[in-house]
Amino acid sequence: MTVRLQGVFAPIITPFRTGGDLDTAAAAETSRTLVAAGLTGIVVAGSTGEAPLLEDDERVALLAAVRAAVPSVPVLMGVGAESTRQTIARTRAAAAAGADAALCVAPHYFGAAVMTDAALEAHYVAVADASPIPVVLYSIPKYMHFALSASLVGRLSQHANIVGIKDSSGDPAQLAGFLGSQGDAFTVLTGNGAQFLSALRAGARGGILAVSAYAPALCVAVLREHVAGQDAAAEAAQATLTPLAVEIVAKLGIAGVKAAYDAVGLTGGPVRGPLQDLPPSGVATVRALLRTAGLLGA
Repeated sequence: MTVRLQGVFAPIITPFRTGGDLDTAAAAETSRTLVAAGLTGIVVAGSTGEAPLLEDDERVALLAAVRAAVPSVPVLMGVGAESTRQTIARTRAAAAAGADAALCVAPHYFGAAVMTDAALEAHYVAVADASPIPVVLYSIPKYMHFALSASLVGRLSQHANIVGIKDSSGDPAQLAGFLGSQGDAFTVLTGNGAQFLSALRAGARGGILAVSAYAPALCVAVLREHVAGQDAAAEAAQATLTPLAVEIVAKLGIAGVKAAYDAVGLTGGPVRGPLQDLPPSGVATVRALLRTAGLLGA
């Protein structure tokens, strides 16, 4: 399908069985549940999916299971790697397994001094030229330790096979810079659940939001009420959503997100080492936040 980057996409966690093996059945069931709740699409092997800890064949197995479970919605796979060669190989594997687009975080191991705009432009153009599926840029300064520049994104947005960007900076100025490149063929999505409504008001067409996987109805409500012009209702939904994004996603990380999955009846399970699961006190914090938001019983 021609990927349509609009609405709310869930970057799902990667579920592991006891012992550390991939649980593709749980990923498939989670995807079905989230699409039934009104989400637009699914992202596998993103940051929330512990992408750096996955083997390449696990990424493909995860994608194939999700693709089969939700055949009628867009599914993206994280393909970013430190080498251009490996990134291209991952885009081709993603395409063969049924991905609609490739979410491509920038190479960042060597830092901003080496990963100049010229180096990044050459990398992304080579990937986009070789990729059988559209490429979505991914800027996440928290993990990259630099951000894609607005001028670089502007140039890349002109490539026929680069169709959008996920901005997880949480910086309104950076988002505004990317929005300057948005057009019919290039879409800006936010990756920050706490700023979802403000990003929509600024012009973003949706979000790839970790919080949407355990609070899908709230994310859908923010978008729906915004589109309908119901400002008060949109603000109320965002006010309920914000603590779930800030306290669980931003502060507790992947282990917190997995604990939230478990609490709402999805399969979260353990993280993969060297990450550490939440202690009981952290799980209690997650459950209290979800209860306050009305997502758990008393």
